[in-house]
Amino acid sequence: MQLTDPKGRHHTIVLVEGKTFHTHRGQFHHDQLIGQPEGTVVRNTAGVEYVALRPLLSDFVLSMPRGAAVIYPKDAAQIIGYADLYPGARVLEAGVGSGALTMSLLRAVGDGGALTSIERREDFADIARGNVESFFGGPHPAWNLLIGDFDDRARELEAGTIDRVILDMLAPWENLEAAAHVLAPGGVFLAYVATTTQLSRLAEDLKDTGDFTEPQAWETMVRTWHLEGLAVRPDHRMIGHTGFLLTSRRMAPGVEAPLRHRRPAKGAYPVDGEWTPEDMGERPVSDKKIRKVRRDANSTRDVHGEE
Repeated sequence: MQLTDPKGRHHTIVLVEGKTFHTHRGQFHHDQLIGQPEGTVVRNTAGVEYVALRPLLSDFVLSMPRGAAVIYPKDAAQIIGYADLYPGARVLEAGVGSGALTMSLLRAVGDGGALTSIERREDFADIARGNVESFFGGPHPAWNLLIGDFDDRARELEAGTIDRVILDMLAPWENLEAAAHVLAPGGVFLAYVATTTQLSRLAEDLKDTGDFTEPQAWETMVRTWHLEGLAVRPDHRMIGHTGFLLTSRRMAPGVEAPLRHRRPAKGAYPVDGEWTPEDMGERPVSDKKIRKVRRDANSTRDVHGEE
């Protein structure tokens, strides 16, 4: 359940018989909410009232245990729309992280679709599995989670059998051949990257393959508004840059996309050099944090499994 206090602050909890929710401003028993309909108001011992609702997917993503940085709901929504996901689609995802985008993809393809997720780190995969199964209440019938390198695991799949490829990784340009291998003609390739350096290299390497149409890229910024009577104005804080999205379509096998005629600006193409993980914006996550998040994700899943 998600509890909202009078100041709009959220608390996400798993209801368990006999347990108590408490803050420095009082407490109440979970039994007061168990069996009640959504939209119930519960009052704690200090008289503070909370509105109790099941969390939306966007709420769950922002409160769940995480090891890697998550794809925020604003970008997940763009991915669902611009990758043109639909019930029954066959989707290949790489860079599972904490499972935030995975849940949105599963919602989009439905039980009749197929989502294959590839994660190279077993600890991240375990965190993602715990979060996904916590949200859906158990294993999802459309989900297949694989451990390993994207290039190797993708090439194990039959050529041209995937409708959409979605990459959230440090160097997606290293996997363009594998993506072209599995994508059906006309299929959508979409990548999420954090920096302009990554975006530039991915776009140029994508053009050089000849296997894809001219790429398009954009970012989304969300600004909420304050609403109170006639005091209607933009909020002082907004969700600014989180990442860039790039999309392209798979050409038919053996057909090379025609080059787009352009006159590049002077200095647009730098001298060849080494691209380090730091250039790509990689920020390492400590092993200590991963162990803690892994325990949290699995403990939440275990609580759901006992209900």
